[in-house]
Amino acid sequence: MIEALQTFINDLVEYPFLQHAFSTSIILGITCGMVGCFIILRGLALMSDAISHAVLPGVAISYILKISYFYGAVVFGILAALGISFVKHKSKIKTDSAIGIVFSAFLALGILLVTKIQSPINLNNILFGNVLTITTTDRILTEVVSGVVLLIIYLFFKELQLTTFDPVMAKASGFPVKLINYLLMIILTLITVVSLQTVGVILVVSLLITPAATAFLLTKKLSSMLWISALIGAISATIGLFFSVTYNLPSGVVIVLTATVIFLLVFFLNPKNGIFWNSTKRTKAHRFYQK
Repeated sequence: MIEALQTFINDLVEYPFLQHAFSTSIILGITCGMVGCFIILRGLALMSDAISHAVLPGVAISYILKISYFYGAVVFGILAALGISFVKHKSKIKTDSAIGIVFSAFLALGILLVTKIQSPINLNNILFGNVLTITTTDRILTEVVSGVVLLIIYLFFKELQLTTFDPVMAKASGFPVKLINYLLMIILTLITVVSLQTVGVILVVSLLITPAATAFLLTKKLSSMLWISALIGAISATIGLFFSVTYNLPSGVVIVLTATVIFLLVFFLNPKNGIFWNSTKRTKAHRFYQK
């Protein structure tokens, strides 16, 4: 393992494409980790899943129009969010059902377009990602979008925090709650689109949710949760890329699995509320009262 790590570091120093993949993975790990905190606290995990699937037809149409996939994917991501909201508010259908209808329809349309237009689009890369093939344009776009998203979180942290925990009070205090909610949907769409090259349509929801869920188990303070989630996202990206390069594995898959392993370790071994420690405490308490 030490030899493999040394080889990875040497390759990282020598090959620019690996440096770009490394920096992009870390940036996305940090940004997705922070955005994910607001997503899970608002109960929007299914929404992020829907948007990640809905961008696929936008990618295909962007190829047809010979423009960057970013623009088409963003348009279809926003259309999905608006479509879900429209179905929810204009019918008796609940949110989860509306999400299921919209994202499955968009995903089916996207797969149909990709397979029928005879394009050089690699469907596997779109679905599962491959950060090692990221282009300079995509890398710069990722950096710019991530920077904008992090800046928005910094500037509107108080508004996002209040509307997340107490939307009624936020509305009574004069905050534009609906506008802030739409802003969060736009942020979610943007970060989902730029994450396609790294983890793909299928796995981007995990990069958003898993680090944030892990951080949620470790702290009750939002500011701490944001930083812990960002750190876990960065660590997952680093370790995942290492194993991906060393053992020739799909980068997105390994990054997501790494984040999942970290979650499971915290879930079971967290000293405050981990399953293992809670079981140990109950056993000790039971023995104490038996004496």
